[in-house]
Amino acid sequence: MYQTDEVSEYINNVETKWRDAFIELKKVIDQHIPSGFQMEMQYGMPSYVVPLSAYPDGYHCKQDTPLPFISIAAQKKHLAVYHMGIYADQALLHWFEDEHPHHTDTKLNMGKSCIRFTNPNKIPYQLIGELASKMTIMDWIALYEKNKRT
Repeated sequence: MYQTDEVSEYINNVETKWRDAFIELKKVIDQHIPSGFQMEMQYGMPSYVVPLSAYPDGYHCKQDTPLPFISIAAQKKHLAVYHMGIYADQALLHWFEDEHPHHTDTKLNMGKSCIRFTNPNKIPYQLIGELASKMTIMDWIALYEKNKRT
């Protein structure tokens, strides 16, 4: 998947403790995310977005901004995957919550769209890859349109 210089710079600046896990997390998402999503820096994080060429309306908060889908971040105390699909689709969220214990022995640490990993050796990469593969660009646009507040 195409990677901007900004994304490379972000990765190079990830704390050593998190860097290998972050690179693996990105690699797994790159391998599984359906075609059409683009990688770019958005909101200070490497992000997979719906390009404006595919969805010219853009994100409701900033219409000249591509529609965000998945972002990954290295924070001080954890790695985070922000998946807008699990925020917008209750069935996908429940699937993820049900599958999580089958892939790791760590407790699920989540916010509305944020999945946090506090141990770089306990990241369920296979599960994250499967999660990334579950929604196409057209599925995400349709779900976003359905849930968008005007």
